[in-house]
Amino acid sequence: MNKLNEKEEKKLEILRKINKKEDLTQRKLANELGFSLGKLNFLLNELRKKGLLKIRSFKKNPSKIRYVLTTKGISLRTKLTINFMKRKIKEYDELKQDLEKIKDNKN
Repeated sequence: MNKLNEKEEKKLEILRKINKKEDLTQRKLANELGFSLGKLNFLLNELRKKGLLKIRSFKKNPSKIRYVLTTKGISLRTKLTINFMKRKIKEYDELKQDLEKIKDNKN
C-alpha cells in the first residue's frame, strides 16, 4: 500500500468512527484507532482546518467536547469509502485470477 492510500485510510477510519459515535473522547478514539493521543490530536486538528469536522462543546458540560462531521466531511468519507471498496474489489479480482491460473496449471 502506498503512502497516499495509508493517509486516506487513516482519514476514513477517523471519519467513520466519529460519524458512529460523536461523543467519543480523544483518548477513547485514539485507543479504538490504535493511534497515540498526540497523533490523533494532530489529525483531528488537520481535519478541522480542512473543514471536514467541527469541534463542539456539550451544553451540559462545556469542558467536554464532541466531534461532528461537516457536509464536506461526510462527502469525503463517502468518496474515501468508494475508493477503498474499488481497491478491495480489484484485489479480489486479481486474487481470483491467480487462483484460476493455479487451478488451470494443476489440470
